[in-house]
Amino acid sequence: MQTRLKEIILKPEYIEETVALLHKMHSLVHAAAVYGGGQTTYLDEVVSGLTEPAFRTMPTKKDVTVAWDIWHITRIEDLTANILIADGEQVLNDAWLKRLGVAVKDTGNAMTDEEIIAFSNAVNKDALLEYRVAVGRRTREILSFLTLSSLKRKMRKDQLDRILNEGGVTEHPQSNWLLDFWGKKTVAGLCQMPITRHQIVHLNDCVKLKVKCSKIK
Repeated sequence: MQTRLKEIILKPEYIEETVALLHKMHSLVHAAAVYGGGQTTYLDEVVSGLTEPAFRTMPTKKDVTVAWDIWHITRIEDLTANILIADGEQVLNDAWLKRLGVAVKDTGNAMTDEEIIAFSNAVNKDALLEYRVAVGRRTREILSFLTLSSLKRKMRKDQLDRILNEGGVTEHPQSNWLLDFWGKKTVAGLCQMPITRHQIVHLNDCVKLKVKCSKIK
């Protein structure tokens, strides 16, 4: 699907197929509830049988946690879809932070192992999955309104500045490089990375983490 999307995404005659394909790929990285279908998604596979320890444990120093992975991809989708693609407001707000039980607003790129563990132990698992559904539903709406001209649009500096000002990234070099990365993309580029491809990479990591955690006695 990624290969096909790359082939057609900016061709006028394929705009309807492009939007349909984006919806299909996006639906697979979110809970089935986002699109209302009965098909089990990649996220559903991650969540199925996911215990509290497996959700919060960092198996080795080379790993992160399932909690961090889900937060990371959801924050990045929230920021890029809502602020950069839709030029609107992100889903995360004070009410969501209260439900989540955390004060962190950024994508987590610059977190140390200790910070990842602390975040993973603090975040409310159910609230995080609900936040992900809320973000997914918003992105679904945004994708529905894509046009050829909007796909060609480049990012504006004020949009990127908003992400920094709203705490989506920090001043740390391992965090604020994202602004330069996203700033070089068009909407079409963001739809490919991070809206679809980036998420499947981290969900695959979640599956591996579940297996590792199941082997810990």
